[in-house]
Amino acid sequence: MKLATLRTAGEGTTAAVAMGADSYVALPAADVGELLARPDWREAVHEARTAAGQTVIAAVDADFAPLLPRAGKVICCGLNYGDHIQEMGRELPQYPTLFAKYADTLLGATDTIEVRGSDRVDWEAELAVVVGSELFRADEEEAAGAIAGYTVANDVSMRDWQNRTLQWFQGKAFDATTPVGPVLVTPDEAGETFDVYCYVNGDVVQKGNTGTLVFGPAKLLSYISQFTMLRPGDLVLTGTPGGVGMGMNPPRFLEDGDVLTTEITGIGRLENVVRIHPASTKE
Repeated sequence: MKLATLRTAGEGTTAAVAMGADSYVALPAADVGELLARPDWREAVHEARTAAGQTVIAAVDADFAPLLPRAGKVICCGLNYGDHIQEMGRELPQYPTLFAKYADTLLGATDTIEVRGSDRVDWEAELAVVVGSELFRADEEEAAGAIAGYTVANDVSMRDWQNRTLQWFQGKAFDATTPVGPVLVTPDEAGETFDVYCYVNGDVVQKGNTGTLVFGPAKLLSYISQFTMLRPGDLVLTGTPGGVGMGMNPPRFLEDGDVLTTEITGIGRLENVVRIHPASTKE
């Protein structure tokens, strides 16, 4: 099944929905994270899709909110594709390189990315994993069984801020700069490996396959669960393939007005206009 979080008519309100052929059916939750917190969420989706008098939203009218606007944990893995590790001049890691974001960093599949105070804005197309049940000190088999589904993300990075110190956090956690969505696809429909693409103004800048991940989704979730509890609605970004702007010669960064497109076959596509403002601008 495919699930999404859509903005609704009320100001600041959203609804979790299930995707049909050309429309979305409203579900009994404000967003996908709230839905996944229900132990019976699969049954709830089935009941909503088969109920009489269901609320239906045409696909053309869909306004995608961040898939998980209130994610309790957003954990990211850096340097997880062999080609990206090589372009950054590093060796294959023994353990995942992890950092965290806040839910405030997330935005919708077609929202504008507004960046203030950075002129070295880079792209990072990523497969993201959505947690569907509690995980703590889990093995890989348990972790695989706890995956609610997969979605598309772009870990847009402010390289000038990221490189100020050895810690990446400040270059990764700008508010409303990480598009996620448009849908969650459950594992039974998604498959096991995915082609990941990133385009800038229609030109391909990244192309990779998740089969080359050093740490795959289940291994990542298992590792993370050794030190922190993962809960339904938490989000784990699995890393980006080669082709980031910082790795080019000369380096290339996003410019004001660029269209950033992120696509994963079988899951979906993000398309976000990038607006870059001086640090002093207040709008």
